Amino acid sequence: MRMYVRGMALPTPSPTATALVTGASSGIGADIARELVRRGHGVTLVARREDRLRALADELSGSVRIEVVACDMADASARATLLDTIAERGLTLDILVNNAGVGTIGSVATSTVDAELSMVRVNVEAVIDLCTRAVAQMVPRGRGAILNVGSTAAYNPFPGQAGYAASKAFVVTYSEALRAELHGSGVTVATLCPGPVRTEFLQTAGMDEGTFAEAFPEFMWVPAREVADLGVDAIAEDHGTVVPGLPNRIAATAFRHLPRRLLLPVLAKAHPALKQERSRR
Repeated sequence: MRMYVRGMALPTPSPTATALVTGASSGIGADIARELVRRGHGVTLVARREDRLRALADELSGSVRIEVVACDMADASARATLLDTIAERGLTLDILVNNAGVGTIGSVATSTVDAELSMVRVNVEAVIDLCTRAVAQMVPRGRGAILNVGSTAAYNPFPGQAGYAASKAFVVTYSEALRAELHGSGVTVATLCPGPVRTEFLQTAGMDEGTFAEAFPEFMWVPAREVADLGVDAIAEDHGTVVPGLPNRIAATAFRHLPRRLLLPVLAKAHPALKQERSRR
């Protein structure tokens, strides 16, 4: 699942450069920020919850510059000002990490239009928006790195999380195409596709982690910090697409090749949210 095509490494850390990390208030995003700081990069932490960002900024303060910008990634007007805010603070965007993501869990029949479209705005629109703006700055300089966070759910339709899986399939195909376009430009593009990770994602989506965990063996779960380290390695070493954890790489490959007429009924039967819905009928 990894594509080892060597290219440019991460830009050299600089006091006037920053790494913008969306969804940085918790989970994988916070750990990616920690790893970038550990490697000497200043970071701009972006999420809706400013108090959480401030707490992380306090934790990370020391040898590099830490900036905080509260922004709802579903808000196009707010997103449009992000890179301008960085420039106004005298910083150059060297690294972009599109980590912010949300998901609905359960059947489409039990969801709402607002919830489904909000998910697309964060998972799809925000990635296009920030990548397009970042590339316009990075390519003329011949320097930059972009990490987009997808999911192993991207590799097959996923009953019970239909919109989420589709949105992450977009992230993977878009990122791989962008990577090909920028080959030789000095700008690195990589995609991080985690499997099960214990973060606040499930709680935000309204799903009990214990119930959800029953659908995935313990050996498939990878710690958020390990996922974050692999994500930063992906852009630092130009690995392309990375799926953390051997079991998840095997599963993602298998799901891509199994006949869907056989796979999808099994997934629909096993998904804990759909099982709960059936039990309430």
